[in-house]
Amino acid sequence: MPLSDDQPHTRTRLPVGEQPSSQMSARQARPLRTLLTVLLVVTLLVLAISIANRGKPDPGTTAATGRSADRAAAPSATSGAGPAPSGDRPATGTVNGIAAGYPHTDQGAQSAAANYAVAIGSADMFRTDSRHTIVTTIADPAAAQALQSRLDQGFGADTVARYGLDAQGRAPKGLTFVSRTVPVGARSVGYSDAETKVEVWCTGLNGLAGERSVQPVVASWFTLTLDLRWTGDDWKLTDYASRQGPAPMPGDEQAATAEEITGAVQQLGGFRYAR
Repeated sequence: MPLSDDQPHTRTRLPVGEQPSSQMSARQARPLRTLLTVLLVVTLLVLAISIANRGKPDPGTTAATGRSADRAAAPSATSGAGPAPSGDRPATGTVNGIAAGYPHTDQGAQSAAANYAVAIGSADMFRTDSRHTIVTTIADPAAAQALQSRLDQGFGADTVARYGLDAQGRAPKGLTFVSRTVPVGARSVGYSDAETKVEVWCTGLNGLAGERSVQPVVASWFTLTLDLRWTGDDWKLTDYASRQGPAPMPGDEQAATAEEITGAVQQLGGFRYAR
């Protein structure tokens, strides 16, 4: 017989030790999980900040050294970077297209040597008139005649013919003659205010660019040693020598076509260089 709603309800109380505890455990577990989650997030955040700040310089040292960054001393030999550029103005002007007016400093001498190396390795050296202009521009007057004679022999008829040029140093019709020297690094040896010797490590491009070329443009590596003297308020060349290398391992690049080399030479100009 069903009970009426008017009947009293009976509630049974269990002993304390026998009451279910699952609900209480669930309530206690939630704050614990929340606390562990917060601690994990904070730990990861601190770790991320530590990693991000690891490579940043100290603000105090940055302020002290920032002004002299352009004149920084050479890094250690293990860094692989070599002596840092100084940021000094390399020259005050140009003469016959060659930078001139170098500082009376070690760095000024290195800048002069780098630019003189570019001039000596240019295509203009294969033409008599422009070669004489270059020598007159960069040489110490006391050494100019000897240098002129030596360079005339070095860029004489045999050299010109070897590259397929005519007596005036001109390339055959439809071909482009390429001769460029690109300084890679420089250092002074025995510097003094009066004279110095500068070694300039260079890579060079030489050859004839064109479909019918029998002397394709090739790259070479060499070191020029230039003797400089402070003459007439500038660094001037008194003598030079050349040796092969050091040459790095060749890369895996595919050789450019004759049209690509010709376009690069005609469209991309050279640079003036500075320590």
